[in-house]
Amino acid sequence: MQNVVRGEKHKTLYLLHGLSDDHTIWSRRTSIERYVAQLGIAVVMPEVHRSFYTDMKFGGAYETFVADELPRIARSFFPLSDKRDDNYIAGLSMGGYGAFKIALNHPGQYCAAASLSGVLDIARRAANAEPPVSYDLVNAFGADLSVQGTRNDLFAQLAKISVTPPQLPRLYACCGEGDSLYDQNIAFRDHARALGVELTWQSDPIYQHTWDYWDLRIQSVLDWMLGAA
Repeated sequence: MQNVVRGEKHKTLYLLHGLSDDHTIWSRRTSIERYVAQLGIAVVMPEVHRSFYTDMKFGGAYETFVADELPRIARSFFPLSDKRDDNYIAGLSMGGYGAFKIALNHPGQYCAAASLSGVLDIARRAANAEPPVSYDLVNAFGADLSVQGTRNDLFAQLAKISVTPPQLPRLYACCGEGDSLYDQNIAFRDHARALGVELTWQSDPIYQHTWDYWDLRIQSVLDWMLGAA
């Protein structure tokens, strides 16, 4: 890693995978290693299976893992900064939901969060889910799937945290107009605007829920987060 003075601690991006993926997917399907090589930032890519980045009703405590345990472990191995201004979180699809949820639930830990084609309206997703995704949602949130208004509901959490804007991380969201999640992303964008929350929004025609789009937009995310040229 370059552009870091010896003895300094690295800025860190926690980069989250989607529902059908694992911790290797960003490295396998994008050029993330090449994109960050000159930026002096570490990238941590955790494995959370199909958990929706949640302390699951039937399963592991994955929100706690990503937000609390993982940073402690990573910082014990590598010289990573624990300063809020040096920590970022982003993800795609389920990981976009996870990035926003973790950032909004732990706003003192991240200065910025980005969602790429995120599942941003989890209440709508739960109400309309069919197997096998419905099984994943039950495991994550419980048999009644009662997520609306809870800490797992991005709309509710954004409204809650927006009353204390100094604590609010910077937010970025993007989605292709051909994506089945596009309407959810528009709804979240409009919700943020109605609350007076600044949300950097990127909409792209033609693109769907595909890796060519995420490989393109992770470059935009890095530029937005770090002010890279």
